[in-house]
Order: sequence, then structure tokens, then C-alpha cells
Amino acid sequence: MDTDVLIVGAGPTGLMLANQLARRGVRTLIIDRHAGPSLQTRALGVQARTLEIYAQLGIADRAIELGKRGTGANLWAQGRKMARVPLGEAGQNATPYPYMLILGQDDNERIMGDKLRDLGVSVQWNTELVALAQEPRSATATLRGPDGSERRIRAAWVAGCDGARSAVRELTGISFPGAPYEHVFFVADTEVTGNMVPDEVNVYLWREGFHLLFPMRGKDHWRIVGIVPPNLRKQDDVNFEAVVPSLRNEAGVSLSFKACTWFSTYRIHHRGAARFRDRRCFLLGDAAHIHSPVGAQGMNTGLQDAYNLAWKLALVVKGLADAALLDSYEEERVPIARRLLNTTDRAFRLAVSDSWFAGLFRTKVLARIAAFAMSLERIQKAAFRIVSQTGIHYRNGSLSKSLDGLPESAPRGGDRFPWLRLKLRTDGSVEDLFRKLDDTQFNLIVIGQPSPPDGSFGLGDLLRILVIPFEPINNLELARAQIPQPSFYLVRPDGHVGLCGVRLEAGAVKRYVTENLHSAAWRHVDGAGHTARPEPSIIPAAFTGEGALHPSPRSRRSFAQYSSRFLISRSKPRSGGS
Repeated sequence: MDTDVLIVGAGPTGLMLANQLARRGVRTLIIDRHAGPSLQTRALGVQARTLEIYAQLGIADRAIELGKRGTGANLWAQGRKMARVPLGEAGQNATPYPYMLILGQDDNERIMGDKLRDLGVSVQWNTELVALAQEPRSATATLRGPDGSERRIRAAWVAGCDGARSAVRELTGISFPGAPYEHVFFVADTEVTGNMVPDEVNVYLWREGFHLLFPMRGKDHWRIVGIVPPNLRKQDDVNFEAVVPSLRNEAGVSLSFKACTWFSTYRIHHRGAARFRDRRCFLLGDAAHIHSPVGAQGMNTGLQDAYNLAWKLALVVKGLADAALLDSYEEERVPIARRLLNTTDRAFRLAVSDSWFAGLFRTKVLARIAAFAMSLERIQKAAFRIVSQTGIHYRNGSLSKSLDGLPESAPRGGDRFPWLRLKLRTDGSVEDLFRKLDDTQFNLIVIGQPSPPDGSFGLGDLLRILVIPFEPINNLELARAQIPQPSFYLVRPDGHVGLCGVRLEAGAVKRYVTENLHSAAWRHVDGAGHTARPEPSIIPAAFTGEGALHPSPRSRRSFAQYSSRFLISRSKPRSGGS
């Protein structure tokens, strides 16, 4: 075997997956057909959940240093500010990062690329996947190098992070139904002054569309995204000067443009892969789903795809879990992508519709509804959970288990475990719990009760136990998060709750491990709680390559269950992908 995991595509999703696998000791080869990292990109918003993942990777501070904090979004119509979405206030108790960080995709790639090199892995640029054969024991990939020569490599698993025109998706025969939106959009990097609220996102609604202004690093630096006016849509040589009149007309005559350093037009598609896995191959990010830019969700969703898959792949590669664990990637991520496609599509169609009624609704009705809704704290917090992606859950997944006795209002199996500030020692100070969690392990959080010995749970070295002492300040914080006492939460490496309940019993945790990781390795834990390496005869087939590697019955059911609901049937895909 030449590598454990071949990652095709070195954009944000591929770089995140490579980093997560490398820090877990998985041999990784990452390739990209381009000559180097992207220099100009449309993706801008880094959501709070992504920053939480960045913090575990050790790159959050660098991202914040390079980016611009957007603590709110302002809605304008007919020259008047109609509403403000207060991200900072709404998210202040939900996450260490109660804002959207305005940071270009190119900067995100540079930060993750630097981290990956620190881990000893480099991207092989100018390297293209041209053929792919899946066999019972491995996948064989044919790669074409910068000089045109071809070579074959064998990999245990292949991850397609190669965007809308994914070679992995096409070579595995996975369909990508969907269609482009009819409108033409533009993006411009500008130096401009005007009536915009500084350091916040400004959304200008008008009868024929919208303009978005994002604050960027630097004085008077704004990234503008908008719809090309109808009279210019059929022109091939549209430039920034041509769209300035519509900008001034709809966003205000006070706009004064000093410079435009980059301008590009493009079309947006909405597409979803029929499935996210074909035997040894996975699809992530834009290779699996592309959608409108509403809410700045796209890049962040791809990063969470990678975070979800990485810890599972690592356990399987190391022989600590059966390949059946990998079924849960599609089971958990397909519904998220499907929901995102549906909601962003509906919102986007309303935002860009050319109909007279839609234009009237945007400028007269929507702005007033938003103004009223955003005055309600409950609505503010709900909106923040959606936009920040901190509200994503896997409650319906097979890895999510809530035992009897927990109140309905408490965090449940599948939820992202909430951000808490607690005293972890009776003689200590209040600490950020997220900084104490190790995302290369399972974390068992024990509340209001003693914990059995470390070696009682069947996870060996992969378990970290945190016992929360009974303290008045802890009681208040737990009550705020609606976490009862006593209770316990087994938190997966990706920060989502795997198992939770009231009274902690080692047997319940062991059963969860046995049922969901499916590996003989967990039956070989020594008395000190250290995971013993399985003998070769009992290493799972997914690790040795022995035995069938076709999807398990559960996998086939999940393919049918989720892909049938995920297909977008509005129109057939254009030939050649997006």
C-alpha cells in the first residue's frame, strides 16, 4: 500500500482532511491538478463552528489575526437601514467566537497549508487523477504529473475534495443532479467609502436583486458581491465600471470608489451528489454539494464534512474500528447537505427573482419582517445557531444515543456539546471547557457524580475523562446550558455527543463502543486501560484488505434512504458537470 488515504483536491476541504488525518498519524497523499493555491476566491465567511475546529488545530488565532470580525449584518432597502442581525450579542454565550470572520478562501488555504507542512505533509501540485479502479483490498489511482508522465498508486481509501468538477465523482459514476441559476453574479475587491456600517456585513436589497458588502482587512477595503443588472447579462466583457451605476442607485449615491483591484463575473449552481460514498471512495465539500452563497455556508460545510470523516477514517486505518463506522459519514452528512441545499435555494430564489411581486416583497415586506424578527432575542439566537453552524446535529444518526431519564431540554445524542466555562478543580479558576477537550480522543464529561476507573469503559488510550466538581459557579453555568445534575456525556472526537444519560455506568459506555465501533481491537484492553494492538488474525478486514469491502447492509440502506430524498430533480445536469 502506497498510502492510507489519497486526497484529491487541495482546497479548504482537502487541506482540512489532510491536517486532521496527519495529526492522527495516518499516511496521507494530497494532490491537486492546479499549479498552486488559489489567489482569488469568492468564499469569505468563516463561521463560529469552523473557528472552534481551527482552535483544536491550533490555527484559530492566526485566522483571526488575518481576518476581520463581522459582529453583525445590516439590512438596507430603498436607502434606509431596516434591520440588524446582532451576531455578537446573539452568540456571546454559545461559542468563544460570536461573530463571522471575514477571511478569504485563499487566506484559509494558506493557513491550513502552513499547518499541514508543519505536520510533515506537502501538497503535490500539478498532479491530476486520470483513472481510478476499486478492488477488494484497495483502490488503484492513476496520477498524471506536471511533465505528463503517469504513475499508479495504491491507497486504502480515496477522498474526493476536488470541487464541482470532481474527477473522483465522475470516475466513480456518482451523478450530480441540479442546475445553474439563470442570473449572472459579480464579485469585486474595492476601496470604497459610503454609508455602510463599518466592520459589519451590509446587505442592500433592491427591486432587481441585492448587493452584499463585506468588510475586509485594510482601510476602506470592501468585497462586493451582487447581481449583474439585466441589461448587462448578455455581455461577455462586463467590467466593474459597468456595474457602478446600479451600485450607486441601489446602495446609495454616497458610495465613493477609489479603486477596484479585482473583478469577476460568474454563475452559481445548486447541485447535490446522489450519494457521498462509493465503496472505498468518499465525496466531500463542493464535490458533493454546491449551492448559493446565502449565509456564507459553503466552505464551512465542506470543512465540517472533513472533520466528520477524519476521525472515523483514522480509527479504521489504525485497526481500531470496523469499516462499518464509515457508513455514518454519509448517514450524518447527507441530511445536512440536503437541508442546506433546500433552504439556501428557497432563500436565494426569493432574493434574486425578477418578478414584480418578489421585488416588492424584498424591498417593502421582507425588510420590515426582518426588522421585527431581529428585535426578538429568541429569534436572534436561533438565527445565530443556523448561520454559525453551531446548531448542526446528528440526532437521527446511528452513532447518537440518549439514555432514558434526560429531560428533553438537555443536550442530546448527536448535538454539538455546548460551550461551557467551568471550574474543573475546586481550588482552580474558571476555564474554557473547549480548550480542555482533545479532538483526537473521545471525551467523557462526568457531572454531579464520581467516575469509575479510567480502564472501565473499553476505550483505552482514546478516552479522556473530565469530572466537573460541584461548585456554585458550575451549577449556574450547567443550568444555563440546561444540563442536569447528575449526567454524563461521551463526546466524539468531532465535538458531537455520542452517548449521554443520567447515571454513568461503565457497561453502557462499553456497549456503545462495541455496537458502534465494531472492532475486535476493543476487546483487547489491558488492565491499565491501554489499547492492545490486535493480533493480525483479528485485525478488521477494512484494515488488512481481506474480505469483502462492498457497503454493508446498513450502508446500502442509508444510501437508499438518504440519496432518494437528496436528489434535486428540477432539471438534468449539464454535460461536463458544473
